[in-house]
Amino acid sequence: MAATERDAAGRISRRTLLAGTGVGLGLLFTAAPSAHAATLRDGSWTNPALGYFPNGGHFGAPRGDASHAGQDITNSVGTAVYAAAAGTVIRRQWGGGLPGRTGNALVISHGGGRYTYYGHLDAYRVSLNQAVSAGQRIGDMGATGNVTGPHLHFEIHSGGLGSVVNPVPYTGARGVDLGGGWSALDPDARGQRVRAVQHLLNQRGHGLQADGWLGPTSTEAVKAFQRGSGLVADGQVGPLTWPEIVYSLSQGANGHHVRALQTVLNKHSAGLVVDGDFGSVTNSAVRGFQSVNRLVVDGLAGAITWRALVG
Repeated sequence: MAATERDAAGRISRRTLLAGTGVGLGLLFTAAPSAHAATLRDGSWTNPALGYFPNGGHFGAPRGDASHAGQDITNSVGTAVYAAAAGTVIRRQWGGGLPGRTGNALVISHGGGRYTYYGHLDAYRVSLNQAVSAGQRIGDMGATGNVTGPHLHFEIHSGGLGSVVNPVPYTGARGVDLGGGWSALDPDARGQRVRAVQHLLNQRGHGLQADGWLGPTSTEAVKAFQRGSGLVADGQVGPLTWPEIVYSLSQGANGHHVRALQTVLNKHSAGLVVDGDFGSVTNSAVRGFQSVNRLVVDGLAGAITWRALVG
């Protein structure tokens, strides 16, 4: 990704989004969400890994006398795997202790009868019974067990462990483009991505409290930004608003937009001080994130890196 993604002010243009060739484009879940589904985009779910959907790796694909229980996301061994939502690691063992599964696996309980499964891991980065946050790195993609190549086998169980559902529409309804893509956050969403949006708006002079809540004041600021950018002023921060609101940043930058970058890096376990200074430590964190997600390692937080960070 080259520095030509920037305009004179360091903002990322819509043309950059359309020209981007990073993973995840073309993997958008395009079914129109219901009115109820829209309320699910509250910022509590995030993308578990960057990659592409391999042929035959979809939910329900035939597997002998059974069918595929999850969605495969392919990338190279060592690609970072993140918790899709906050919860507790309840299984950390071969096959996750579930029938028909092989390879190193984790199972996370999210409460309310919901679980996520992460299979064929090369390495664990969390312990059994550990509480994890959405976006926290929990393992590395691998090729352990019965596989033809490295990938993450990702499952969602809703209604109890063993009650699998298709992960693509499930995460899509919650504002996550599985495998890679811009997230969607509705008004009243909460979390680190919302805090990043507030910092990005503050870079434009809005003076918001960066409290991580897309409440009425922050929603009105989003709408004002959307109107000024020629977008539909719906208050939702989604695939059309994200590429307009983020900035292309590199070492030496300083300001609220850097705070936004540091905030979403911390969502993915960077552990930075959010001080608005894009110094050597933040530069190392950007490069580290790019490396473990198999992006171009150039230290430039442009459209492709931002998309991976907020997905």
